[in-house]
Amino acid sequence: MSKSTLALIAAGSAAAGASLTALVYSSRSQKTTSVPPLTTPQPTSPLGAQAPQPIPVPVLAQLPTSSLPRTPVNPSGVLKYGLTPPIADVNLTPSHTSSYNRQTRNPHWVAEHFNPQSLAQNNGSRRNSAFYEDATVPPMFRAKLHDYFRSGYDRGHQVPAADAKWSQDAMDSTFVLSNMCPQVGDGFNRDYWAHFEEFCRNLTKQYPSVRVVTGPLYLPKQYPDGKWRVSYEVIGNPPNIAVPTHFYKVIYGEEAFNSPTGRVALAAFVLPNTEIPNSKSLKEFEVPLEAVERASGLTFADKLPVERRKRLCTEVNCEILVREFEKTRQQGGALSTGQRNAVQVTQESRRW
Repeated sequence: MSKSTLALIAAGSAAAGASLTALVYSSRSQKTTSVPPLTTPQPTSPLGAQAPQPIPVPVLAQLPTSSLPRTPVNPSGVLKYGLTPPIADVNLTPSHTSSYNRQTRNPHWVAEHFNPQSLAQNNGSRRNSAFYEDATVPPMFRAKLHDYFRSGYDRGHQVPAADAKWSQDAMDSTFVLSNMCPQVGDGFNRDYWAHFEEFCRNLTKQYPSVRVVTGPLYLPKQYPDGKWRVSYEVIGNPPNIAVPTHFYKVIYGEEAFNSPTGRVALAAFVLPNTEIPNSKSLKEFEVPLEAVERASGLTFADKLPVERRKRLCTEVNCEILVREFEKTRQQGGALSTGQRNAVQVTQESRRW
């Protein structure tokens, strides 16, 4: 992807009411979604000798005292009082697998899988489902139902309920709060984002197996003083659920299910958590996979060989399909009798 294309993506997001950051979009030209091998440079001392390497905390806690470096201090001694490294609560449900962030009370990522067979089934209804708290997360770090009360934000599914109609249990599992993030309702969660989810489901017309990873981002924006800062709202009582500035989706269109050699079409998108006009092209929000990795701190498809990768948007039309049926129905009451008859004739003719 060229520099000019990346600039257009940033401008498109800004026009929608949010700024994508230069920290996310590299100035380096990116023509494919391939991820180069990651290498970690070894730190060196001022004299050029290799610097001492830190010992990971879990390993350090297991080492006998005699194995520790001989120093006059013992920083790891605090571990005897209990000091837990950051924990990602992994949740396995019928509809999705997720990693939960205790600090933001949002998921790091939520992964789902669907195919033409799963989407064709209609054994679950969201009318029989209710939002509920994730009992696998300790209460201190758990998102609570009352946190969203009068917050002004939707409880936004990361894995949509419409992807899990194949069973009521699967449908119910999408309503757990660890699958939710605060999302702007009108113009986003109930509009453009919903159309985007429909776009993902429609990919099963091209691919027999589709996987999607979705999650929140907290991106900086540039302020009048020229500096970049991360700023986001926090909701809840007490305020502890972060409101993401953006959301990402990484899509995998598989040529074959569970094939060790089948090719996979990849695409990554970043959308601002704000009202987006339905006229916006989805292509404006496509970004290099590497951009989502830098912004999220995650890696995607690093075990997928480059020769098995394809670019999704060269095989399918990466545009949303906007359904205006509800608006047409609401406007129908204001139409004259002649206009209604004309609309009816037009609709009837489309059936043939």
